[in-house]
Amino acid sequence: MAEVHHFSYGLLTPVAAYLMSFVGSLLGLMCTARARASSGRSRASWLGLAALAIGGTGIWVMHFIAMLGFSVPHAEIRYDVPLTLLSCLIAIAVVAIGLFLVGFAGAGTPLIITGGLLTGAGVASMHYMGMAAMNMSADVGYQPALVTLSVVIALVAATAALWFALKVRGMWATAGAALIMGVAVTGMHYTGMAAMRVHLHARDAAPTGAKAVDFILPLVGGVGAVATILLIVIAMAPSEDEMRIEAELQERLEARRDGRPPSAPSGAADSRPHAGEWFGGNTP
Repeated sequence: MAEVHHFSYGLLTPVAAYLMSFVGSLLGLMCTARARASSGRSRASWLGLAALAIGGTGIWVMHFIAMLGFSVPHAEIRYDVPLTLLSCLIAIAVVAIGLFLVGFAGAGTPLIITGGLLTGAGVASMHYMGMAAMNMSADVGYQPALVTLSVVIALVAATAALWFALKVRGMWATAGAALIMGVAVTGMHYTGMAAMRVHLHARDAAPTGAKAVDFILPLVGGVGAVATILLIVIAMAPSEDEMRIEAELQERLEARRDGRPPSAPSGAADSRPHAGEWFGGNTP
């Protein structure tokens, strides 16, 4: 069995991977906060941006940056480009499924667990698909116990992420939740990588595919562009509380126009959920 290095550049790749996971999770949670105070197409748009931030940056980009530190002595590693890109699409899609499920179907515990299981299974699939995209002159196997542990971590992390998306409010709490999500996502990745067993063998032809460095500039440019756009969108949009107040004022104006008694404002004795108070409170 060949020796496997997961930290070829020391702490550079794990720290950078964790930072990407934290940034993606933070931007995603900030988007879900806006989604809670929205409805219909506006909610769908915010949830789509959250899926892009969490799935694309927080999970897939983290995975690939961590993979830059992976090496096997005396083995050249190339990457299957279509399979690598497909793993990116899967990461975004499964996060979107979980967010849209709790965003429009309701916020009950069974739905959070169902969404977490679906999303976690998808994240684990993305991870092992990304690893399957590696081409090298070797036979690759996995230790079942560590693979199982990595899948369990993915399921728990995805469920926790959906819970955070529903419950966390306030910048400090959101940042704390993003820090926890970053630990869970990177922990899942390195647990899955520790399960790898590589057996080198001789081949006449070099492995096909792209080198890891071929992804670096597009990756950095793409991440920078996505993060900048999301920050601009979030900065220009009203906060969750401002959106909720605006929705309540609009509701009261419509009630006055239609001759209906206005509903009680947030914090009043009336406990009826107002627009955007939680996911599932409005239908599209």
